[in-house]
Amino acid sequence: MPTDTTHLAFVALGANLAAPVQQVRTAGEALAELPDSRLLQLSSLYRTAPVGIRGQPDFVNAVAALATGLDPQQLLDALFAVERQFGRRREFHHAPRTLDLDLLLYDDLVLASTRLTLPHPRMHLRAFVLAPLVEIAPLCRIPGRGSAAAWLPAVHRQRIEKLADCHQPQ
Repeated sequence: MPTDTTHLAFVALGANLAAPVQQVRTAGEALAELPDSRLLQLSSLYRTAPVGIRGQPDFVNAVAALATGLDPQQLLDALFAVERQFGRRREFHHAPRTLDLDLLLYDDLVLASTRLTLPHPRMHLRAFVLAPLVEIAPLCRIPGRGSAAAWLPAVHRQRIEKLADCHQPQ
């Protein structure tokens, strides 16, 4: 991949159906196979409470860092294609899912379109994003919001548990 066209992107991974630990691990492998992209790092896995709808299973979450030559829209399309491979159906907002991939950050780009908002508009409010993001990129900054680590105290009441045996070595 040519370095003059390489961008740094962070992607959130989450699943709470169909063996979610395995789903997230395998999704990390799928991200490593994206065209014109390279998986730089995958965080530990975290078990978290579902957001929005009660009575569904806990989620398993992680964050991946990617070097990519894809533009943001192309990367979003590639992430949606991976979700479809994993059987993702978008039945309703906050529904249980086999895999959810969210593009969090793309360099320091700020973008608001009908398809994509960067940085992800709620990432600073979610422990399941911030904890794994800060694990792999402790100095990460969220455009317009500052340090990702500085937002961790705001989400300290959200239930999150690092899964000890689920870290995927790089």
